[in-house]
This record gives sequence, structure tokens and C-alpha cells, in this order.
Amino acid sequence: MTKHLLKDLLDQNLKTCSYTFKEIDQKNSTLRLNDDTASVGFIYRHIGEIIHLISQFFGFPTSVQNTTMGEQDTGKTYYWEESKKLVEDGYQILQDLVENLSEEEWMKTIETPFFGPISRIKLFGHILYHNSYHCGQITLALKRGK
Repeated sequence: MTKHLLKDLLDQNLKTCSYTFKEIDQKNSTLRLNDDTASVGFIYRHIGEIIHLISQFFGFPTSVQNTTMGEQDTGKTYYWEESKKLVEDGYQILQDLVENLSEEEWMKTIETPFFGPISRIKLFGHILYHNSYHCGQITLALKRGK
């Protein structure tokens, strides 16, 4: 039952976010909602990085380096194709987690530096929330950004 529910949640998250992701390109990646917010490219890169970095707590090693978490957007150019690949590969990792972890493994508590002890299923939920939250930011920047 857990796998079925998590697969549905993941599929819906990807479907919802894909409406935003398909609108991103190199040209509009510099858009910001205002001068105090991060750019579309920065946020898109952040989504991809965070999926990979948090997946390490599930046992997926990564060579992805953090360039966005806890950082300010300084106007650096983030290449859309690289970020797109990070996001796509990240969603594949999440799919692999859903397919390969047992119900017992989902309930196991793991230690994280930002949440402390948390069950894997709660951490998975946080990743999906994080993706949706930032997709909303990107959508606003794409529609009303400068």
C-alpha cells in the first residue's frame, strides 16, 4: 500500500511541477519576481540540487555540489540544460526510492542535520513539498517577473 500511495504522490508532484518546468528556457531563466527574489534559473537549479542532496539520506550517493542551498542569487548564469538534467535525474532517484524501499524501510527513522530524527516517509514528503513550493515561485516569476 505504501508504494502505491507514494507513487501516486510522486506522479502528481511531477505532473504539477512539469507545467512549470516545461516553460523554463535559457532566455527566461534570468527572470525574477522582484529585485529581492531569486531568479528562475537559480530556483530551478536549487530544486535539482536539493533532490540529489537530500537523497543522500536515503543512501543515494551524489557528486552534485550545493551551489544554492543557503546561498543568495548573485546573478550567476545557470545553464538550463544542466539544471533540467539535475531535476530529471532527481525525479528518477525518487522513483527508484518508491520502487525499492520496503514499507518497513519507509518508516525507519534517519538522522538529518536540519530536521533531526525523521522518518524516511516524512523526508520524502518534504522533498515533494519543497519542489511544489519552488515551482510556485518559478511560476510567479515567469508570469510577472522582470
